[in-house]
Amino acid sequence: MEEKQQKTEQAPAQPAPAAAPPASPFRPRKKRKKWPYLAVAGVVVLAAGWVALRGGAAGGRKAAAQSDYTLAAPEERTIVKRLSGSGTLKPADSYTVTTLIEGEILTADFAEGDIVEKDTVLYEMDSASAENNIEQAERSLEQAELNLASAQRSLGQSQRSYADAADNQYVRAEADGTLIALNVRVGDRIAAGQSIGTIRDSAVMTVKVPFPSDDAQTFWVGEDAAVILDNSFETLYGTVKEISAADIVAAGNMLTRSVTVEVVNPGALTDGQAASVTIAGVNGAGSANFSYRAESAVIASAAGTVTGIQTPEGSAVAKDQVILTLGGTLADSLQSAADGVQNSAGSVRNAELSVENARLALENAKNRLDDYTIRSPISGTVVEKVYKAGDKVSAAKAMCTIFDLSYLEMTLNVDELDISAVSVGQSVRVTAEAVEGREYEGTVTRVSVAGNTANGTTAYPVTIRLDKTDGLLPGMNADASIILATAEGALSVPNEAVSRRGLVLITADSPSAANALPMEAPAGYVYVKVETGISDDDYVQILRGLTSEDTVAYVPAAAESFNSVLALMGITDEADGGGPRE
Repeated sequence: MEEKQQKTEQAPAQPAPAAAPPASPFRPRKKRKKWPYLAVAGVVVLAAGWVALRGGAAGGRKAAAQSDYTLAAPEERTIVKRLSGSGTLKPADSYTVTTLIEGEILTADFAEGDIVEKDTVLYEMDSASAENNIEQAERSLEQAELNLASAQRSLGQSQRSYADAADNQYVRAEADGTLIALNVRVGDRIAAGQSIGTIRDSAVMTVKVPFPSDDAQTFWVGEDAAVILDNSFETLYGTVKEISAADIVAAGNMLTRSVTVEVVNPGALTDGQAASVTIAGVNGAGSANFSYRAESAVIASAAGTVTGIQTPEGSAVAKDQVILTLGGTLADSLQSAADGVQNSAGSVRNAELSVENARLALENAKNRLDDYTIRSPISGTVVEKVYKAGDKVSAAKAMCTIFDLSYLEMTLNVDELDISAVSVGQSVRVTAEAVEGREYEGTVTRVSVAGNTANGTTAYPVTIRLDKTDGLLPGMNADASIILATAEGALSVPNEAVSRRGLVLITADSPSAANALPMEAPAGYVYVKVETGISDDDYVQILRGLTSEDTVAYVPAAAESFNSVLALMGITDEADGGGPRE
C-alpha cells in the first residue's frame, strides 16, 4: 500500500521530445477558479525559497517540484455545452399611448392592471370642435362642387363658340349636287347671310301631275310610272314618289289628286321641259313641267374676305363640302374664341383643385375626429395610467403604458468568437436572482448580424424568448445559458485530465494501457491518445481511447494554477520532463 502511494505521488519524468505525438486541435475550456490568499502567500514564500536555493545550489542544479495526482475513473454522465450571459427581461411588446390633440377627457373606463384587447377604447375626449370642423368642411366641399359645375358649363360654351368661329371660316355645301353658280372671287368681301352661289341636284327630276281622285287612291308609292315628254313624245320610266291626300276640284268639277313621279335625268332634262304621266294604264289629267329634286343657295354664315376657293363653279359637291374659305375679321374672332376656351379650361382646373382640397379637408376633419377616441394599439396589460376622466391633456402627452406580457424577451451580447455556434431554435436555460430556485426554458429567436464593436471586440445581439414566465417581470436581470450541444450517457473525465494535445495519463494497470504511447511517463503511469467530444465547465466527453475500467491521473485546476505561477517565475518541474500537464 505504501509502495503504491509512493508511486502515485512521484512526479512524472520528462518524455523524449522525439516521441511526443502531434498536438490536438481540441483544448477544453477549464473552469476558472479564484486562488485563495494563502496560495498567493505560499507563492511568495516558495519564490523566496527558490531564490535562496538558486543562490546556494552548486553547479546551478534546479530543485525538483512534487505534484500530487488525483485519480479518477471515466464515468458516464450527461454533458451540456453552454454559452452563458446575462441581460434584462423585456415584455413581448410595449406601447406608450399618447394623444395628438388637446382637450378634456370625457371617459377613461380602465385601470392599471387591466388586460385590454387591441382596439379597445381607452379614452374618449370632447370632440365638439372637431364636429363643427366637419360641418364647415362639408359646406366648403358643396360650394366648391357648385363652382366646378359652373366652370364646366362656361368651358362648354367657350368650346362651342370656338367651334362656331372655326367653322365660320368655311362656306360649305348644304346639299349634294352641282355648284352651278359661284358669284364671288378671291379677295371679295362678303356679308353674313349673303348668297354666294347655287347648288342644284339635277340627277333626278320630278314631275307633279293631277290624276282622277278615284284612280289616284289606288296608286302606291314606289309604283312604276311612264313619263312621256311633250314635243318629242319620248317615254321615260320612273316611280311614284308621293300621292297627295287632298282632293282638288279641276275643270269640269272633276276631283283630282296630285301624284309626284321621280325620273332619272338622262342628262338633257331641264325645268323647262313638260311631260305627261301614265300609271297602271291611267293617264294623268294634264301635263306639267319637270322640277329639280333639290336646289339651294350657298349662304355665308359670317362676314369676311374670300381667301380661297376650294370648289370651282360647275363642280359636283357633297353635303358639307368646303366651297371657299374666309379670312379677315374671322381670324380675330377665332383667336378670341380660343382664348376663351383656354381661360375657361383654367377656371375648370382651378375649380377641380378647389374641390379636391375641400375633399381632403373634409377627410382630414373626419380623421381628426377619430383622434378624439383613443384605442389600445396592442393587446396587453395596463401597467401605468397617467390621466383619468375629467383631466385636461395637451398634445403629445403620454396617457398610459401597455405591456404585452404574453411572453418575455431578453438579449445577450455574444462574443464574435462564439456567435457562429449560436442559431435560431436553440434551447436556453434562464435563471433570475429575484426568483430563487427556479429555472426557465427559453428559445433563441433571433441572431442579429449587426454587431456592436467596443475596445476592439465585437459582440452580436442574440434574442431569447420565454413563454412560461411565472414569477418573472419586465426589468428583472436574468442569467441565460444557451445550450449548444448535449451528450447523454457520455463517457467523461475531468477537463484537467486531458491536455491540449489530447493526451491522458492513466495508471499502467488500466485496460487502455495496452495502447500506451511510446513516450516517457511517471513511474506506474502511461500516456494514451484520446478523441474528445463536447465539454462543459468540469468534464469532457471521451469518444475513443478510454474505457470506464481505466484510471486517469490529473492535477486539479488549483494546483495547475499554482504551478503556472511558478513557471512564470522560471521554476520548472524537471521531474515532469515537460509532459503534457498544463
